[in-house]
Amino acid sequence: MFVLFEEAGKYLGGRVLSEAESSAQVELDSGKRVKVKAANIVLRFEKPAPAQLLAEARELAAGMDLDLAWEFAPEGEFGFADLASDYFSTQPSIAQQAAALLALFEAPHYFRRAGKGRFKKAPAEIVQQALAAIEKKKQIQAQISEWATQLAAGSCPTPVREQLYKILFKPDKNAPEYKAVVEAARATHRPPLELLEAAGAIDSPYQFHWKRFLFENFPKGTGFPALSAPAIQDDLPLAAVQAFSIDDSHTTEIDDALSVQGLGSGTITVGVHIAAPGLALTPGSAIDQVARARMSTVYMPGHKITMLPDEVVAAYTLEEGRDCPAVSLYARFDEASLTLQGTETRLERVPIVANLRHDKLDAFITQAWLEDPAVPGAEVPQPAAGLREPLSFLFRLAKHLKAQREVVRGKPENFNRPDYTFRLIRDAGPPQGANPPSGGLGAHKVGSDGEPDGSEQVQIGTRSRGAPLDLIVSEAMILANSSWGGWLGELGVPGLYRSQASLAPGVKVRMGTKALPHAGLGVKSYAWSTSPLRRYTDLVNQWQIIAAARHGKTAALAAPFKPKDADLFSILSGFDAAYSTYNGYQGAMERFWTLKYLAQEGISEIEATLIKDIPNGALARADSLPLVFSLTGTQGLARGARVRARLTDIDEISLDVHGSVLERLDTPPAAVEEESGEDEEEVAGPLAIAVDLDEGEAASESPSSPANTAA
Repeated sequence: MFVLFEEAGKYLGGRVLSEAESSAQVELDSGKRVKVKAANIVLRFEKPAPAQLLAEARELAAGMDLDLAWEFAPEGEFGFADLASDYFSTQPSIAQQAAALLALFEAPHYFRRAGKGRFKKAPAEIVQQALAAIEKKKQIQAQISEWATQLAAGSCPTPVREQLYKILFKPDKNAPEYKAVVEAARATHRPPLELLEAAGAIDSPYQFHWKRFLFENFPKGTGFPALSAPAIQDDLPLAAVQAFSIDDSHTTEIDDALSVQGLGSGTITVGVHIAAPGLALTPGSAIDQVARARMSTVYMPGHKITMLPDEVVAAYTLEEGRDCPAVSLYARFDEASLTLQGTETRLERVPIVANLRHDKLDAFITQAWLEDPAVPGAEVPQPAAGLREPLSFLFRLAKHLKAQREVVRGKPENFNRPDYTFRLIRDAGPPQGANPPSGGLGAHKVGSDGEPDGSEQVQIGTRSRGAPLDLIVSEAMILANSSWGGWLGELGVPGLYRSQASLAPGVKVRMGTKALPHAGLGVKSYAWSTSPLRRYTDLVNQWQIIAAARHGKTAALAAPFKPKDADLFSILSGFDAAYSTYNGYQGAMERFWTLKYLAQEGISEIEATLIKDIPNGALARADSLPLVFSLTGTQGLARGARVRARLTDIDEISLDVHGSVLERLDTPPAAVEEESGEDEEEVAGPLAIAVDLDEGEAASESPSSPANTAA
């Protein structure tokens, strides 16, 4: 005897080997034996064989008119044999009974299941709704097929173009536009990006990356609401200093300035003066909400998206010729030994006598000029020439502070790679603002002279890390950030800190609300506080520092953010995510312009150093460009080996490039240790998209920048 039974939502047939009261042992056509509950057996028969019966039944079921079957079906609950009797004949065959069973089972929009082999008619209105949904699904599938055909033929349908970035990076995998791309990619055996590019969905490589970033991070655009900067109401004393800033020529957000008092007196007071938006802005205000939403200024070659509107920045920036409100740290040093004797924080107005621009001064303000008064300085532009004495002392102090930190670190800071600068030049008009060197958002300031369009010529230059002006600013900012961080910790006032437990491999820099050591910098604590116009963490910390300056030992009660404040943890988490995202985009755009530079200059061969083994090759870092790429033909070569490589398959959309070894140049005796003062930045590499063709077929505080390097 054979039986037809339900198992895991489908009907199977087999030969009964043995049977008990509540179950049967059944052998399937495959030879597999299964135990079947008696309640799951819906039909018993002697012939034909189960496979033949199911084949005949499916053929009959496919030809059944479900509308007619629904009309014939009895009211109330019924069995499949009852429908077979009404639909086929009074004495339906086994095949007809099985056909009725399959038709009922596979048409839930017409018939509801009421038990094993038993059903009930769905209400008429439900049937109509279901049929309408089925028809709509057919139309959508037809639309998907039509769009897929167009894509395969090299034409991009408008709905797909409009959903391009959503399809690629944040897809709704049930959306017809997404399914059309997947279907076309499978049919043409082409990667989705290549398919879409060939179909004209991507206007240009640059616009693709730019619009993708805006889609993910600024879906409402980069403009600001109408905001006015509130005036600082405090009656601030005027500081008896002559302060100056050191930044790039295109910097608009001048956060910090320096001053030196007491030269020749035996005790030198160094002032680190930080722009003070925190004296006017308050947590929860309209401007604060804008800054908190952005978390940081976003940098990229030739352009930036500021954290605050230009009008707000202009109100608080440390512009020369003004007495600017500032939060000042004064550090007293013994002039001979450079021993730190104490620090003091003041809220005041600071006269800014000069905004020095390092890119115009680096060629003149050299180590020799700063260390030896006999070195002539007639060519040094004013007002820098008039600041030779304070700059010389600051350079001497910076070297001392750096050496002290290196003692704590246990080894010297090792910066064996240059910083790269990008300058974009339009076909007509002056150069676009050069972006800051690589190394993290905390190290950069740039100008915003208009949005690039990708057609610009690109110039890539280098700056040696540790140039005198760089070192002066970076050490002053590390001094301020570590001093204020320690002070807040002593007062029990929480802040936003960066810490690193040790320099052991894999120990990364983390953010937290407690003052903990930063092994990478060699300081007891480190709270970003010196860039409140560019980083939200610094604005938050400035509010806390202002409370400490006003209230001293009772500051923890008066500070805007209290210990274990949930809002402070929320800010920390949000900033960490934004900082990582913005850094990633900056790295991607630097990679884009580097690939553009290769094509622009006709560079097909490059010298590089192997930095990491990967399957079937290695990762290599170009010696003269900010480029990391995969390299084949590296068998027998160790990390640190230098090679000449041929570059191929440059793709400005996927940001991919490949290389193959042409010749081996040399192999150093030991791999050189690299560090950035913090954790190494993630290397920007080929673009990753979210389109999955394999799914179911049916469905750094690096002292590297002259502009607030450690700010």
